Amino acid sequence: MRVGFVGLGIMGNPMCKHILKAGFELDVFALEENVIAEFVALGAKKATYAEMGAECDVVMVMVPTGAISKSIMFGENGVATTAKPGTVLVDLSSVTAAESQECYKLAQEKGLKFLDAPVSGGEPKAIDGTLAIMVGGDQDAFDIAKPVFDAFGSSALLVGPSGSGSITKLTNQIIVNNNIAIIGEAFTFAAKAGADPVKVYEAIRGGLAGSCCLDAKLPMMAARNFKPGGTIKVNHKDITNVLKTAHSIDCPVPYTAQLYEILQSLKVHGHLMDDQASMVTYFEALADVTVEEKK
Repeated sequence: MRVGFVGLGIMGNPMCKHILKAGFELDVFALEENVIAEFVALGAKKATYAEMGAECDVVMVMVPTGAISKSIMFGENGVATTAKPGTVLVDLSSVTAAESQECYKLAQEKGLKFLDAPVSGGEPKAIDGTLAIMVGGDQDAFDIAKPVFDAFGSSALLVGPSGSGSITKLTNQIIVNNNIAIIGEAFTFAAKAGADPVKVYEAIRGGLAGSCCLDAKLPMMAARNFKPGGTIKVNHKDITNVLKTAHSIDCPVPYTAQLYEILQSLKVHGHLMDDQASMVTYFEALADVTVEEKK
């Protein structure tokens, strides 16, 4: 099977390395020539979108927005202009269900298959090859793409029809981002009260307050390490998509609406390219305290 992959950023780069390690032939495209050169040296082939359409059985896209995904797949000189019937187009990006469903319809019109398949786990799980992949679309398309999913993920589940993967990812983002925000608030409280945040973390992580988010982000907060594994920019976009979708279906999401304003404040204060762990700085500014390990 030959796989095309567009987008070799924080997530796409390690995902593609796992695809190569699994033995798939791989066409790649990215905006950075040095990144493409790295993959060519590993055995991949540089290809345009149209070349991927003509050559590949599965083409995967991992880019910032649904508009970019649609352009790559269905725009002028896009993948769909040359793809043979039955080719599977996979959008790994975090987008709205409406955007995914639009791409699904466009693919059907051209005799192609489409899956919305966003991932969860951030850079660490992309590097480990243990991402969770939540998929929307048809069973036959999923069956074709599943071996590729297995190359970079520990679980790939077909949730339901087109758009279901995108809804699942937005649900995930509500939980993850609110969780990280409340961790920031809680440990700002602990620090302001004079406790050592790291000791508090060690005391509570084995109880009901424990979570993957707590284990991943509190140590980063305490170490003042905001090097991005998942940026505020990406999560700001995802939460914006949550609110758009929630408003369209008349589903109130009051906690997430407040979270959006927190992310908006972080954007204004220059944290857009920082890790999600930098949410703590919003609460630190309110309380005039810093969450860090006591020496």
